[in-house]
Amino acid sequence: MMRRLVLGDRAVGNAVATAVADSPGSLYVVTDDSGWSTTLREAGIRATEADPTDPTAYPDAADVIVVAASDDARGCAIAEQARAAFPEATLLAVCPAATDPTQQDTIGTVADTLIEPTAEVAAELGSIAGADRGGRMARLLATIRPLEEPLAVVTHDNPDPDAIASAIALTEIADHLGVASEAYYFGEITHQENRALVNLLSLSLTATTPESFAVDEFGAIALVDHARPGVNDGLPPETIVRLVIDHHPQREPIDERGGYLDIRPAMGSTSTIMVEYFQQLGLTPDESLATALLYGIQTDTDGFTRGVAPADFEAAAALSEHADERALTKIESPTMSHTVADTLAAAIANREVRDSALASCVGRLAERDALPQAADKLLDMEGVGTVIVFGYDEETIYVSGRSRGSSVDLGETLREALGQVGSAGGHATMAGAQVPMGMLDTVEEWETLSIVVHDTIADRFFNALDTAPRPGKYGDPLVRFPPE
Repeated sequence: MMRRLVLGDRAVGNAVATAVADSPGSLYVVTDDSGWSTTLREAGIRATEADPTDPTAYPDAADVIVVAASDDARGCAIAEQARAAFPEATLLAVCPAATDPTQQDTIGTVADTLIEPTAEVAAELGSIAGADRGGRMARLLATIRPLEEPLAVVTHDNPDPDAIASAIALTEIADHLGVASEAYYFGEITHQENRALVNLLSLSLTATTPESFAVDEFGAIALVDHARPGVNDGLPPETIVRLVIDHHPQREPIDERGGYLDIRPAMGSTSTIMVEYFQQLGLTPDESLATALLYGIQTDTDGFTRGVAPADFEAAAALSEHADERALTKIESPTMSHTVADTLAAAIANREVRDSALASCVGRLAERDALPQAADKLLDMEGVGTVIVFGYDEETIYVSGRSRGSSVDLGETLREALGQVGSAGGHATMAGAQVPMGMLDTVEEWETLSIVVHDTIADRFFNALDTAPRPGKYGDPLVRFPPE
């Protein structure tokens, strides 16, 4: 249950109290305005007539605090006392129209969000302090703010634009809260568009390896755009994760104790979730981050045509005025490498089609990120509605899949086909899998490895299409946090 506390004066405080009074949860007001406190109590709102700078007048707990004072010095004093009393709460401060720079800096240091009074201030604060969003933000801040050691933000292996942008965004939020952080990835960034994204925008992302990444050096581990340590990342499977922010559906039971979980399959991208966080905190991404987040939304929704939600359009609209359009054009139109061209050619030549489903083995991989590019291209073929393209290296078979329409839940299909012999997951229209080479049957002398890989993966895929669930069978996303 969301617990809200409004401290201060009638002018702005009344508008805020009115905006959130009917939202689920509790509302408590502390004001020294006797007339206003009486009016609030008559309206059924808990109100105490007392000095808002006096912590003894505060309730026992609060998740979201709104400091609404018409005077700079008074606002500073209330904010400092409220932060000291509730260090883990989300604190919103409404700044007067004419602010003293020194006092505004003080409030900015204490508060999570500063809002200038406008005609829409009640609606804005009401949205931020609402039941679902306000509670989620309060938990996020309560997880990050107390950290005394750095936060490690870890993407999935070979991160795509959505993972890259989301990781950078979370480090910016940590920085806003005064917590040191660093974004990490395992594997390589080989896709030419992804390399262009990182290089042109000068994004700070650190490559690491399972051997060099020391979990114990960090105050907490956060996963973005994936939900499981040791699955599609180089972390030990037993790693204790404190934060998970993702938009891919999961199937394991939720245990959020000791951590923060935000998984929203209805969203087309994790970047969209990050934009919402920024808006709630009153933060504006700089040009580089805005461009990266916009590109993350565009790529994960395939240009707003796949798995897109209204929130994705809204986030993109908010980002567009801050993004670098020229840089975005350069990122979107890199030259195709010879490796990608060779992979695409192999995928076309080796394709096997059954009804509207296509499977293709490209053989030994030179560039893993070429697989999703090939899958996207093959999905454009006439009569094809579902595609998987796969290849292998010395240790692993990598599978990338795409689907069009609503007849097949590709994520569940790959889980059905390959979940018992490897790891698989994703959305109804976009999914992937990894299978250890050791799971293959023994390769006879007369066989080639490529044939065995093709037969194993393709047969499992085509068979699973007959039994896998349709989209929408499973409800809320599920994930299990490692025990504390």
